Amino acid sequence: MTTIYILAAIVLIIAILVVIFRLQVLSAVLKGRYEKRVGIGNDINALLFVIVFVVGVGAFWYSYQQASEFFLPAPSSEHGVKTDQLFWVTMAILVAAFLVTNALLYVFPYIYKYKEDRKAYFYPDNHKLEMIWTIIPALVMAGLVVFGYKEWTAITSPAPKGAEVIEIMGKQFAWQVRYPGKDGVLGNYNYRNIDAVNEFGMDMNDSASYDDFIPREMHFPVGKPVLLNIRARDVIHSVFLPHFRVKMDAVPGMPTHFWFVPTKTTSQMREETGNAKFNYELACTEVCGRGHYAMRFVVVVDEPAEYEKWKASQDTFASLNRDYAAEKAPKLVSLLPAKKVEATEVSAPSDSTAVPADTTATK
Repeated sequence: MTTIYILAAIVLIIAILVVIFRLQVLSAVLKGRYEKRVGIGNDINALLFVIVFVVGVGAFWYSYQQASEFFLPAPSSEHGVKTDQLFWVTMAILVAAFLVTNALLYVFPYIYKYKEDRKAYFYPDNHKLEMIWTIIPALVMAGLVVFGYKEWTAITSPAPKGAEVIEIMGKQFAWQVRYPGKDGVLGNYNYRNIDAVNEFGMDMNDSASYDDFIPREMHFPVGKPVLLNIRARDVIHSVFLPHFRVKMDAVPGMPTHFWFVPTKTTSQMREETGNAKFNYELACTEVCGRGHYAMRFVVVVDEPAEYEKWKASQDTFASLNRDYAAEKAPKLVSLLPAKKVEATEVSAPSDSTAVPADTTATK
């Protein structure tokens, strides 16, 4: 608190001195003793332009250095490398343009500050100069747009054959994912089928639905194309996988998709970041309601063999909800896998010599 008082006192003292100085100048002007049209304040203000610019650039660089430790690590996907390149190229162009234009904006008032023996030069226009500063930014912008459009087209085009297909559905306020089973095909869905059990709205009359499974965490195989089929159940959400540079809106009634190739497993990222608890994450970047903050989902990137082992260990939705599946599609009950027999503890055979427990009541 003492520091605040001291700073406030310094500011007040400076303000008082400025007012006194201005009053002296005004008094001299009224008495006819002030011959200059401008005073030292003009030089001070001109110099302040340069100081503000230099301090501002220094503060910008300092903030960048301080924030750099919180930047995302190198991308964990193939297209992410090009996405980062596009970002940093765009940033470099914008920073360069900002520094050049603002250097002129702040330095010119110092160089061309008012002097009583200087006359202004009337310079109405220069068509060549105007063409240069119009055409060059237009060409640079066109190049960035073409580069960005090329990358966007690549990741939103049809996925390569053999890609792992995963469905992501957003709802208030959670993510759910669905994988196809051995047939590699996701079953159909219809929003009319959504109920307390069937939150995806899966069509149980579609035989492809009977081997689909809904895990509690999402897994990707490293080095293999992954196609995300994205939709929303209620409001707009946004699928965000920051380490893979994946971002796509989930819109009700308008399915979207995004495909990419993961390049680093979870264990590799833990070694790279030095964080043994590191996990990839699926988050929502659309403010979708009061519970928006809770829309987080764990993502694991496995080696291909581990990924296939994980898939094989998952129970299908139909097998976990046998009665529901049988009620909705009685004709397809035969597609349900055999129910797992849980091991039960077998009691030892009774021993004829054993003494039975005394069940008589004591008096």
